[in-house]
Amino acid sequence: MKILEPKHFPFGSKIHGTKLSKNCPIEKAPAPARVYISVSQHIGAPAIPVVNVGDKVKKGTLIAEASGAISANVFSSVSGTVAEIRDIVNGLNQKQKYIIIDNDFKNEEEFLPPLGDFEPNTIIERIRLAGLVGLGGAGFPTAVKLTPKNPLDTLVINGAECEPYLTCDHRLMVERTDDIYKGIKYAARALNVKKIVVGIERNKPNAIEALSAFDDLEVVSLKRQYPMGSEKHLIYVTTGRKVPTGKMPFDVNCCVLNIKTVLAAYYAIEKDRPLTETVLTVSGRGIKEPKNLQVAIGTPFSELIAYCGGTSDDTVQIVAGGPMMGKALVNLDQYVRKTDSGILCLKAHETYAESPSNCINCGLCARKCPMRLMPMYIESFALSGDFKEAERYGAMNCIECGLCAYNCPAKRALVQSIVYAKTKIKEMKNGK
Repeated sequence: MKILEPKHFPFGSKIHGTKLSKNCPIEKAPAPARVYISVSQHIGAPAIPVVNVGDKVKKGTLIAEASGAISANVFSSVSGTVAEIRDIVNGLNQKQKYIIIDNDFKNEEEFLPPLGDFEPNTIIERIRLAGLVGLGGAGFPTAVKLTPKNPLDTLVINGAECEPYLTCDHRLMVERTDDIYKGIKYAARALNVKKIVVGIERNKPNAIEALSAFDDLEVVSLKRQYPMGSEKHLIYVTTGRKVPTGKMPFDVNCCVLNIKTVLAAYYAIEKDRPLTETVLTVSGRGIKEPKNLQVAIGTPFSELIAYCGGTSDDTVQIVAGGPMMGKALVNLDQYVRKTDSGILCLKAHETYAESPSNCINCGLCARKCPMRLMPMYIESFALSGDFKEAERYGAMNCIECGLCAYNCPAKRALVQSIVYAKTKIKEMKNGK
């Protein structure tokens, strides 16, 4: 049994917020009568639909094909009939193309062809074919991560789950330990690495105990401190290696994968199942019955909220994801994506509903920033339209963790301003 102490991490904050559903076993939510499956569920180019209206599909049928190296296949999550293919402005105010499928409730399933061997190239190709992306929220195609430019020596597994409320990774580590272990080993085989480190925040002692039972895993008991699950910070606290500014984990010979990602790899490799379901947390003080749910991709958020007993009358905000990095919904026209980890129904005291005031120059945002940026200056340059200065002050290094806004006594929308600056900087570089 290997349980290690992490490297000292002096930045970040301990975030308030209860893990309301930490003791709730994963339940399988009922499949909806109709699923809405986006072709843009990953970083990179949208997948291209390969079905037409009226086509019959099964759970696991390929419905949209990856359109480039940085893209991912998309599969039907139910059996039934393709009802529509159209653009929808979703609850995140994003216009995306959706393939809408009417469920026939026959539960017919289509599998990937069985593997002939478990060699690294075969594993990587299976992961690509199955449509796997980073399920911790980033959505980067996993097969690309497993083909780095240079040889690696360490696989880091992210079991931190440092966002308040979210408990789906925790429950998976406790309930599906053996399957996760097998997925980890397949990923290590694909990367040809021997050293495997698993970082888990110490508020999940049963998860730490479960995974530390494997002698070839080094489990690091992480301090409960946000954003401990950030890729660069997780690498530092578990290995002591620092990822330089502008560099990636493979530049320090590491690969980081999320708990749900390696579990999906196991299902794809041993069970021949493409990615059609995910596990997420429905929580917040505004939901009547917090739960961890296994759900079909494309399930309407409204149906999952109803399955959890609905919301209380004083719910003021619904968020896709965690309270720090998640996005507030403008309406409930939102549907489960591969990368979703939570649906939060929040009351007023769980949000920052007050109007912002002028910056009081306290510097708290800079002191708490895990990337050592000066958010107050980046915001000022963004709002004045001076995006070159915003870039000079490190806007592109922001990981959008939300700590600056969380700690700001003036309630400034710092993250939104920095994201706006990043968008404009990218546009300038692309000649727009």
